[in-house]
Amino acid sequence: MTRMWSITAREYASFFRVPLGWIVVALFLLLSGVIFTRQGLTPGQPATMRMFFRVWWTLLVVLAPAISMRLFSDELRSGTIESLLTAPVAEAMVVVGKYLGAVLFLLTMLAPTVVYVGLLETLSRPDYGPILAGYLGIVLLGMLYLAVGTLASALTASQTLAFLGAFFALFLVEVGGAALAPSAPAPIRQFLYALSANQRMDDFARGLIDSSHIVFFVGASAWLLMLATVVLESRRWR
Repeated sequence: MTRMWSITAREYASFFRVPLGWIVVALFLLLSGVIFTRQGLTPGQPATMRMFFRVWWTLLVVLAPAISMRLFSDELRSGTIESLLTAPVAEAMVVVGKYLGAVLFLLTMLAPTVVYVGLLETLSRPDYGPILAGYLGIVLLGMLYLAVGTLASALTASQTLAFLGAFFALFLVEVGGAALAPSAPAPIRQFLYALSANQRMDDFARGLIDSSHIVFFVGASAWLLMLATVVLESRRWR
């Protein structure tokens, strides 16, 4: 566990050693401020963060691949993956450690937006149920999307391909599934709706925290990380 947390700390710090990390944070905070100001503080309308959450649940389709694309691709490109795999630490711990570094980076990006909650408190009497559920939804959805990006990054030495692979996988599941579901046969329609993460976000937007949704996000993330571990183990024996 100590080695895993060492990998997590190193990966988290690496996001701030490259310009991309600072660019992503700056763009996130800029867009967050614009979205919150225009959607959450509209004159004559209730002060709320619902639209803020809805927009960011969509933007995570781009944001999560951008964060995760370098997790293993950079190691594969530079050749440092060999020393990482020969270190006295299991592949699963390497995958989880790097993944947690990306999750911590996402949480760091979200942390400053708590200021918006304080601003709402000064202007109105916000309902904290939907706000807490909205933040939980962002974290769970981000964890799932980062797990998809982790698997994509483990499959290629190209950061560009890792980004595109994760992005198109998420796009096809969310957008393609939503487009095909209404006309699909009942069993397939139910499967597509169950597979779609965005369908589950509607409950979080209403302030409803369903344990089945939490199990879905955590279980799907764990399964994708397991696949990434299998990919790394296969590289050890090549």
